[in-house]
Amino acid sequence: MSTTPDDFQEALDATLPILQSMTKNLRAKPKATRTSLENLKASLPPSFEKSTGPSEEPIKSAESSEQLKPTSPVASGNDDGRLAKLEVLKKSILSCTRCPHLVTSRTQVVYGVGNPFAELLFVGEAPGEEEDLRGEPFIGKAGQLLTKIISAMEYTREEIFIANVLKCRPDMPEGESGNRKPKPAEMATCLPWLTQQIELIKPKVIVALGLTAVEGLLGEPHTMRDVRGKWLEYHGVPLMPTYHPAYLLRNQTLAEKRKVWDDMLLVLEKLGRPISAKQRGYFLEKA
Repeated sequence: MSTTPDDFQEALDATLPILQSMTKNLRAKPKATRTSLENLKASLPPSFEKSTGPSEEPIKSAESSEQLKPTSPVASGNDDGRLAKLEVLKKSILSCTRCPHLVTSRTQVVYGVGNPFAELLFVGEAPGEEEDLRGEPFIGKAGQLLTKIISAMEYTREEIFIANVLKCRPDMPEGESGNRKPKPAEMATCLPWLTQQIELIKPKVIVALGLTAVEGLLGEPHTMRDVRGKWLEYHGVPLMPTYHPAYLLRNQTLAEKRKVWDDMLLVLEKLGRPISAKQRGYFLEKA
């Protein structure tokens, strides 16, 4: 029996309320792999898309729309061939199977997001649960705080680039929730992907968010006390270690916020960006 667009729409209308009711009682968001989405798309009647009029836009979830956004929405310079190379690299990263245990547990690989011509690149340690579901780094509470920091620096997320040392969410023991710290061996295996991104994007400055990101980039143990706020180097690019935004969520004193902001002022100075008196006065203790 053939399926008409009307039949499909009727089934969709009947199914959506049930699914929405079910998701309200779930402890975590349901997962959908790229393969399952492609299979669902393939099941659509051939004429379904054509039959959708201007006032009958196909239903899209916020997550799906976000996932389909271009990774590099802002190109601030003439293409020197990097866009095509980055696209090839992205396909390789998204299909990576170097860590079998992460391949079986991940929802998707988190490539990174931002401007392929960015002068500033932020590096975190690994995707969390929300990032794994959405396919975009730093979108949870820590990501929202990072966005505020970026805005205070007078950038937008579209103007810089954000990535992680580890592209897959670290797997969790069965029955446990939350996120775990990536292992050094996992980061070492994944680091070449980030290195290639850096080589193609050519940022003027890298900011490492948290000690794990610093150790993942440099491949050796450090203490945040010794490296925070001090210029290091990664493959010839100035590297500024600072606290992870999640640390500031746990330690919301002006003194700790000012430490991170001092680091960002150093970054702005390194980039030759103008710094206003208002920016220099953020998070200072009031007399």
